[in-house]
Amino acid sequence: MEGISDLRIIGIDERRPPIIRKEPYIDLYFKLTHKAPADWCNAFNSLLAKHTSTPKIKAEEGLFIEAWVRSPDAIVEILDLLKNTVTECNRQYIERIELAARSAGDNNSSLAQETGEQGRLNAIIAALNFDEIKIH
Repeated sequence: MEGISDLRIIGIDERRPPIIRKEPYIDLYFKLTHKAPADWCNAFNSLLAKHTSTPKIKAEEGLFIEAWVRSPDAIVEILDLLKNTVTECNRQYIERIELAARSAGDNNSSLAQETGEQGRLNAIIAALNFDEIKIH
């Protein structure tokens, strides 16, 4: 199973290759390694909301980053920007997950500090080990 840390741009969508048209821009569709979660997509879009070409990823689809450039010479620059943004978004996403896990752990330990039978029950639940059993 792929994780967020594995998420990166792997190429151009072969179904929508860049084409020179009479309009003064070139649409680009960059393909990701796997589907990104909707909240990751929203964070990515927020990071690039003020960029002139407003690159974006559809949260419900989560597989392609859409962008545009005015000339072929700008493609390398936009790709570098997008790769850096994907890396930064991955870092922030993982950081949020770790923070949420720490907060949940803090909540569990505060529940275990209650007194009486409820406190004893909370302590037992908090101490449960859900690791796989190793068979010798």
